[in-house]
Amino acid sequence: MSDVPARTETTDRAEPKPRGFARELADRSSALRWDDLPTEAVHWARVGLLDTLGVTLGGSREPAAVIAAQALDLAPGPALLLGQGRRVGALDAALVNGTASHALDFDDSNNTMGGHPSAPVLSALLPLADELGSNGRDFVTAYVAGFEVECKVALAVNFHHYQKGWHPTATLGVFGAAAACARLMGLDAHRTATALALAASFASGLKANFGTMTKPLHVGHCARNGLLAARLAQRDFTANTRNVFEHDQGFLDVFNGPGTYDTARAIARWAAPLDIVAPGIAIKQYPCCGSTHPAIDALLALVRQHAWEPGDIKRIEAWIHPRRLKHTNRPEPASALDAKFSLQYVLARAVVDGYVALEHFDGDAHADPRVRALLPRVAVAPYDDTQFEASNHFAAAVRVTLQGGSVHDSRVEQALGRTSAHPLPQALLEAKFALCAGRVLEPRAVAVIADIVQHIEELDDLHRLTGELAKVVPA
Repeated sequence: MSDVPARTETTDRAEPKPRGFARELADRSSALRWDDLPTEAVHWARVGLLDTLGVTLGGSREPAAVIAAQALDLAPGPALLLGQGRRVGALDAALVNGTASHALDFDDSNNTMGGHPSAPVLSALLPLADELGSNGRDFVTAYVAGFEVECKVALAVNFHHYQKGWHPTATLGVFGAAAACARLMGLDAHRTATALALAASFASGLKANFGTMTKPLHVGHCARNGLLAARLAQRDFTANTRNVFEHDQGFLDVFNGPGTYDTARAIARWAAPLDIVAPGIAIKQYPCCGSTHPAIDALLALVRQHAWEPGDIKRIEAWIHPRRLKHTNRPEPASALDAKFSLQYVLARAVVDGYVALEHFDGDAHADPRVRALLPRVAVAPYDDTQFEASNHFAAAVRVTLQGGSVHDSRVEQALGRTSAHPLPQALLEAKFALCAGRVLEPRAVAVIADIVQHIEELDDLHRLTGELAKVVPA
């Protein structure tokens, strides 16, 4: 009888190799099917698509989008440039449309992402669908898949990632764009993982460039790169699918740093629920940085109640979350784009005009002497956990002191439309779309597009939608 102990079943079986984050995400996004989508996800996909089309059309003739198009060697192709009525290659359309989608800073947001989820995904997806002649159900499924990927990457890295100075709309949106395009192209899990690994090397975007044309260019750049990543993966371009995130010189340690992320949490919460359902899409009421919106809501509630004149006001004080104040504390905005990130400016505007709208960020509107006279009387500061729950990053408090000494306070826990549980009413969403799209489209096309989007899943070919989007009026 041998003295060598018999092997047990446990020692005979090799330990399974851990799967990398890229492959875990790819397995799930590539497997998503139309029949997997809850009704709520389809509803919010319609909302996100209508809003994104509107703000992209509205921003299509802004300098950032126009200059981006001029800098490219555009050639005829299958994909529509929104607001321009011409068709170019899909990669170029993704870059220009993506820049336009964020040019007004009016596009939707998401609390998990700490950025704008729909613009990167849809700016990549629409040119691809135009090229492929995709149907509505596949388009919506791909949109939801990309939305979920970018938000789950965000769940793993935020909010350290955001606070470090990255622009998550771009650095994380590129993963959403890549996953969405891979899904629409029908790539398998391996090729989808390759697209995500490529996207990790394409990720870029610094918050230091907020308040300039470079911020919307971030979105165009990442939309193009997401589509490019999927195209390369389709052709079996290689990338590190095994540990591009986890490598000590990979995305997680380089972009965040050791000990500042948790991919297991992200995978555990995949589609539980889908992020497009909850916390959902935050639809903006105002065409400026979303971090300013709760304070605008709080101040407008007082202004509309009391109908003050600017001269009545001695001092305005506002408190928002410190993470959000960091990029919005701009007491003397130097340009229209800079004004979009000035909490002081938008609050002064709310008093002077009783609303905050697109025209307040056109041309030299930031130099309006009525607003400039009020700016020194606006003081902003970060709130602490004595004012709001520590977990609430989206609240604001406002105090107005009048010349006679009376004091009026207002506060909101979150801006209207910030989550799916606190949605912007449908009538306001449609009015916003009509306002933005009406800047460049024939009036009849505006109504037709809104109706198509409401029944997007019934489309056999996205050319039906882009055909209407091509009905532009001359600049």
